[in-house]
Amino acid sequence: MSAFPSLLLQGAEIRARGGFAAAQAAFLDPDPATVASLRAHLAAREAGVVAHFYMDPELQGVLYACDWPHIHISDSLVMADRAVEMARSGARTIIVLGVDFMSENVRAMLDASGFADVPVYRVAAAPIGCSLAESAESDAYAAYLRRAAATPRSLHVVYINTSLRTKAYAHALVPTITCTSSNVIQTVLQAAAQDPDLHVWFGPDTYMGRNLLALFRGLGELDDAAIARLHPAHDRASLLRLIERFHHFEQGTCVVHHMFGAAVVEQIERDYQDAHITAHLEVPGEMFALALRRRDAGRGVVGSTSDILGFITAKIREAAAASTPTELRFVLGTEAGMVTAIVHQIRGVLREHPQISVEIIFPAASEAIAITDDHALPVVPGVAGGEGCSTAGGCATCPYMKMNSLDALLDLLDRLDRPARELRVYEPRKYLDTIDGRTIAELGALPILHMRGLQRAGELPAALLADIRGRAPAHRLG
Repeated sequence: MSAFPSLLLQGAEIRARGGFAAAQAAFLDPDPATVASLRAHLAAREAGVVAHFYMDPELQGVLYACDWPHIHISDSLVMADRAVEMARSGARTIIVLGVDFMSENVRAMLDASGFADVPVYRVAAAPIGCSLAESAESDAYAAYLRRAAATPRSLHVVYINTSLRTKAYAHALVPTITCTSSNVIQTVLQAAAQDPDLHVWFGPDTYMGRNLLALFRGLGELDDAAIARLHPAHDRASLLRLIERFHHFEQGTCVVHHMFGAAVVEQIERDYQDAHITAHLEVPGEMFALALRRRDAGRGVVGSTSDILGFITAKIREAAAASTPTELRFVLGTEAGMVTAIVHQIRGVLREHPQISVEIIFPAASEAIAITDDHALPVVPGVAGGEGCSTAGGCATCPYMKMNSLDALLDLLDRLDRPARELRVYEPRKYLDTIDGRTIAELGALPILHMRGLQRAGELPAALLADIRGRAPAHRLG
């Protein structure tokens, strides 16, 4: 019996070990009538839905089962892109299932793409927060940015998981580009390649910053040829120069990824020697180091949610190609909501290859599980206080993401026929104040657009590079 709860998949069969795993698996096969109802609602209102991988299992299960063309589930980077594509394909409304910075990013990208007339809605009238995004709005982060602004040749690389307000005020202080967990390494390497004297200020995720520094130091131990294969403009000398000029914020964490610390890693090391380890870049250093070791042995991955999904899928397809009985175990080093996407992605392969068995392991401590009075689901993620977090400070599932529910989505769809003024509480936050004559929404979109430019051309946009080189140190808001 596994020390941690887990899901076991073989052929068409799915079995849960432990109450936590049962709570994740309960909605993998949703009620067809519920799926049909959602499709009818979406079609009647010509609405599109973009959702994050961390949604609750009931909501994700129905979304994956629904064949409405304007539904997409992904990480935060792709959500805004798909929303723009939906608008181009005729969606008249976009509903964002995520935390508030995600709906703000969608709104900004629709506006920048010429779709300001397409409304964007959240499913909750109350704010849907994020502990990491909120850390970037602290006095400590403002002081961090002032240090960057006072340092010549500085670039602020801000995690996209932040509000438009954060992005706007940061860019007003110091040239800023957004990044995601899937492109942050290349963003930093490319920036340092284009300007060897550059100071890079990463934030707000502390664990990701520490992990990036550890990764760059590890790369610096490779020979020049190996480094050049990762980025042709770099060698050991250039990486050393980058390491000396790389800064990261020390007071920003995600309540979910905070859970994957030393105690969890000790148990994984003890009980899961044969398992593949997946770890999001936001996890603490102990989990990051373990995943790197397993990766170097061909049994691990460190990266974004999409990287984790791709790694698991690839390993299962490799086993299918071998056509021999295989048992695969994966420790899920990110939010448990990812399991719905994983099962959806691999289910077809497993049905065709019943000789493969897969175990998805959730490193959830007993403190992150609550007993309920529900006979169907006697154990659910979250302590009895309802925060979804353990008494040790970490969360098995994100309490903010779980503010998005199937009932809330259907309720919002029912309301879309009402006057616009009644729907304003569901809109992304509007930033009406200005900075140096530009709205926060306009200025906050610039770091995202700089990231898009880097992705398209493979190098920092000329305007951003000129800003880095031309902006006077200690620039302050007027």
